[in-house]
Amino acid sequence: MPAVRRWALGAGLLAAASIGFSLVVAANALRATDRTVAAAFGRIYDPALLLPFQAVALLGGLELTSLLALALFAYLWRQGYRRGAFAAAALPLATLVELIYKRSIHHPGPPVSISHPDGPSLTDLLTRPAGIEWSFPSGHMTRSFVIYGLLAFVVLRLAGRVWLRRLVLVLAAVLLLLIAFDRLYLEVHWESDVIGGLLLGATFLAASVTWLEWSEAKPG
Repeated sequence: MPAVRRWALGAGLLAAASIGFSLVVAANALRATDRTVAAAFGRIYDPALLLPFQAVALLGGLELTSLLALALFAYLWRQGYRRGAFAAAALPLATLVELIYKRSIHHPGPPVSISHPDGPSLTDLLTRPAGIEWSFPSGHMTRSFVIYGLLAFVVLRLAGRVWLRRLVLVLAAVLLLLIAFDRLYLEVHWESDVIGGLLLGATFLAASVTWLEWSEAKPG
């Protein structure tokens, strides 16, 4: 199962990169870079674009990504990929690790004085315990990389038309770039938060693809 080994190796390398980057962030080594990037986005911010970017935020929200994960699970299950369907579990697992990171790494997000209202979410109803920071890594980026990457991989494997496979790759890339830009444009996250979310999401995406490859290769 060479494909399984390749993806498993990739997941391991990405996990190491994610942990290493998290240690750099925890040491406040990127504070100056974060503020420089935030200042640049502050200069291009236009209040007239607030609503469209709040709409973009919904694409990486907990609600939509969870629905997409459930839909993917149901689709794979009904198509007979009973083991493979559990690849969708990468989303809740990645979210759990994201929350553990946020409770472990003291990394305050951008101050209210520079950030802008984020997209609406049920998570706004949660009460944040005192002393717990909620900035690193970006949950939107983590969830988006997992679910849109996983959806793209499934389409690539199952779609019979070449144009559709090419289209899904372009769409997934555009969505991820747009969501990353959205986090920085609304200044609800630092650049380091977005990169951290990307690395964490990519780790779980590689792990879920490893599971898909293994489940397809395993008899029965």
